[in-house]
Amino acid sequence: MINELQQLISISSDSVWVSMLGIIVLSYLLEDVAIVTAASLAAQGVLPANFALIAIMFGIISGDGGLYLMGVYAKKIRYLRYRVYTNKYFTPLNSRFQKGVFYNLCFIRFIPGLRTAGYTLSGFLSVPLRLFFGAAMLSTTLWVALVFTLIYQLGSSAWLQAAHYQWVLIVVAGVLLFAVNRVVRHSMSRGLL
Repeated sequence: MINELQQLISISSDSVWVSMLGIIVLSYLLEDVAIVTAASLAAQGVLPANFALIAIMFGIISGDGGLYLMGVYAKKIRYLRYRVYTNKYFTPLNSRFQKGVFYNLCFIRFIPGLRTAGYTLSGFLSVPLRLFFGAAMLSTTLWVALVFTLIYQLGSSAWLQAAHYQWVLIVVAGVLLFAVNRVVRHSMSRGLL
């Protein structure tokens, strides 16, 4: 299976644009896996690092913008507006969210499971677009820089380059990020964080 994956990626490496498009689409589905994949492709020399970074940043930021737009359009649906405004948790959530919008939007990036709801809520609450994208770009840059650099450095190391298990890095890093996200989510639900 790993050999088939390597062949598939080497086929698509003939076109940098196809690889970049693949990373962008993957970032819409699984953001962390897309970062790991982009860093792994860059470490293997399949895709130049600057193109991998451009693709992952574009994919994540445009996906965040899509969530924001979903919130904007959801506000136009009368039934959804009614359901949100009459929810007993909306008023405290709204007041807490609005107190430090920029900080909250940055913080949401690093908490698993909050990004979809938080960024959609931003559009629903009409957070200024400039403020939203400023926070999304700052937090995305920090997160991508951290994960991409770690995976890229690990993938570029001489001992891993010499091994025939280079593509296992994608799977291991993806599983590790998923496990960390689960632990953080579980800790937050129990009030530990």
